[in-house]
Amino acid sequence: MRIPLDYYRILGLPLAASDEQLRQSYSDRIVQLPRREYSQAAISSRKQLIEEAYVVLSNPKERSSYDQLYLAHAYGPDGNGNTTVAVGNHTQSNNTDPDIQSLSIDVSQQELVGALLILQELGEYELVLKLGHEYLTTQSGITSARMANNLASEEFLENSDYPDIVLTVALACLELGREHWQQGHYENAAISLETGQELLAREGLFASVQAEMQADLYKLRPYRILELLALPEEKVAQRRQGLAFLHDILSDRGGIDGTGNDQSGLNIDDFLRFIQQLRNYLTVAEQHKLFEAESKRPSAVANYLAVYALLARGFTQRQPALIRQAKQMLMRLGKRQDVHLEQSLCALLLGQTEEATRVLELSQEYEALALIREKSLDSPDLLPGLCLYAEQWLQDEVFLHFRDLAQQQASLKDYFANQQVQAYLEALPTDAETTQEWAVINRQSFSQPPLHNYHSPAVSPEFAQGRTPAPDVSATPNQRRHENVRFSPTIGNTPPDRTSQDAHSQPDVTQFTHPERTTRTTQNHLNGAAKSTPPRQVKKRRRRKPRQAANGGYPQQQAFATTLEGKTRLVWTVFASLAGILVFWLLVSTTFGWMKNLFSPRPVLQGEQLFVELNQPPIEIPDENSKLQLLEDNLTNTTAQEVIQTWLSAKAEALGPKYNVDNLQEILTDKTLAQWRLLAQQERLQNRYRQYKHTVKVEYLDQKSDQAVVVATVREVTEFYDQGRIRNFSDETLRVRYSLIRQADVWRIQNMSVINEIGMNF
Repeated sequence: MRIPLDYYRILGLPLAASDEQLRQSYSDRIVQLPRREYSQAAISSRKQLIEEAYVVLSNPKERSSYDQLYLAHAYGPDGNGNTTVAVGNHTQSNNTDPDIQSLSIDVSQQELVGALLILQELGEYELVLKLGHEYLTTQSGITSARMANNLASEEFLENSDYPDIVLTVALACLELGREHWQQGHYENAAISLETGQELLAREGLFASVQAEMQADLYKLRPYRILELLALPEEKVAQRRQGLAFLHDILSDRGGIDGTGNDQSGLNIDDFLRFIQQLRNYLTVAEQHKLFEAESKRPSAVANYLAVYALLARGFTQRQPALIRQAKQMLMRLGKRQDVHLEQSLCALLLGQTEEATRVLELSQEYEALALIREKSLDSPDLLPGLCLYAEQWLQDEVFLHFRDLAQQQASLKDYFANQQVQAYLEALPTDAETTQEWAVINRQSFSQPPLHNYHSPAVSPEFAQGRTPAPDVSATPNQRRHENVRFSPTIGNTPPDRTSQDAHSQPDVTQFTHPERTTRTTQNHLNGAAKSTPPRQVKKRRRRKPRQAANGGYPQQQAFATTLEGKTRLVWTVFASLAGILVFWLLVSTTFGWMKNLFSPRPVLQGEQLFVELNQPPIEIPDENSKLQLLEDNLTNTTAQEVIQTWLSAKAEALGPKYNVDNLQEILTDKTLAQWRLLAQQERLQNRYRQYKHTVKVEYLDQKSDQAVVVATVREVTEFYDQGRIRNFSDETLRVRYSLIRQADVWRIQNMSVINEIGMNF
């Protein structure tokens, strides 16, 4: 067989290489060995070709003849002549194959595996596949014929170079797949890897190489998902395959925030970034279906993403029932994190304006609240600013993450003008109970405890920096505001180097807070633009049925009406009599008491009386030269730290195994005290508790009379217990803002909020 190789390429040398370079290259090539899976015969075949190349080029006379052939090919009239020179044991000739524009050598069947090995080392993977497949096709026919004639095919394979050729072709597929991976052609990379894996599986050879290919396919799977889902929506089959891969990964991991091993090399943080990036390539219907199903595992992240999908689909498709479903999911999430802003927006879209403004006041999204208040300066409530913010929020933070809504405009005016929306809002029932709103006091206490922050060694720096090598999947969407659902759209695996080898499910909340009816639409002008607002609350009166005429209806109904009227008159008479008696008794008792005080003798003082003299002061007057002693009422850093430490100790006892809430009233004011007592009660009912270790450092103190603001750095180490067994562990460093108030000469905490999360320590 003729192989497109020349001696200079075999040794990796240029034409003008010196004798010293020739000897050094020969020594290096002989020392370098192929993979351990190759047989000794394959290694010997490769070594024989290297030695023959060295023998020819180390002999001046033979090298001169060989150089003539080499130059004739390189600088001939057409660069593709038919010159033939006998060199050593091989015939060197110019290649006339139009697909192979290089010198070639004729090799025997025993030397073929060595030649293919050298071509693979030179990176000629496509050429190895072409020549190897030709050989394997021929040998497969021979093997089939031998099996048909009952000849020993296994002995034939063991004594031939067939397994080595199979291995070389498979490894060419492996390296070609990794090359496509580095170039960002992920589907081509997967096809190449699967081809090599199928070849080895069909022949039943080299299980270790099959496992290596499978490992690469697992790591490649997230990239394939992004590439397939980024295709146009007309590519239905390919996008469906991408969704199937996504479901497989989620199943292996046990959900979006699961801890199962999908063998992709992505830890939880990396996978969350992958999910965030993935959202840009899914339609609103696809995200709705995906995240709603994932939220049932349960998953707090999937719940939150499902809320976004429900809101986007409900608003754009004019289906307020989906918005109501999103509101229900937010009410469950509200027990663990601050989602009051989202709840307020849902209430607004459901025409529940009073609830929207009330819930909005509980939010700790200070930037959003400042913007809303700024746009509502000329209004008695926050409704105009909330309407403006809702439109901006839908367009900039919701629609942006859906491929079919990225260019969608959000208009509340058009939404509320829709007949289907008006009919649904009008039909909303009046709820009998109000929603119990939770004010977020400590983000860590109400959020899911961190279960991750371990790092996979396979994650490369490109993903940590927010880059993805996919061809059209490098866009970075805005990060989410809340810490425990904040994502960054990157995943992290690089192709292997070819030079070396428990959350608790929450009860379903179905009650709403005072659903209001929608009957009209108003407009408010903000910043010179007409902005629509949902209709204000209109109380719906119960319609009274007209009374029947005196001579109409059945006799039984008339008799009943007459009896009822008589009884009603009697009740009112009795009630009026009792009221008169009560008023008369009050007048008499008041008059009697006044007369008694008027005519009774003056009281006589009892016991020892205070002795006061006109020439002596009742208390000692300090000397005029003495220094004024001021009352120590200023709050110092040390005192502030003691107050915070007292609070953290009380919190640890309230949420600890004994649920001791008595000390909370010594450090918290009424509103905050009620919330923490309720949280402790809930933990006790669910047989959960926590054990804390705290470190406090006061950074800032600002006191005004009996009120003060303290900013402190708090390191909180938490062990989470469930049913008496430790479930999770977290170590967080937070900057917390405490609002203090002095009551009865005691400093108490009035409010607290997390400013930002400095870091997590593991």
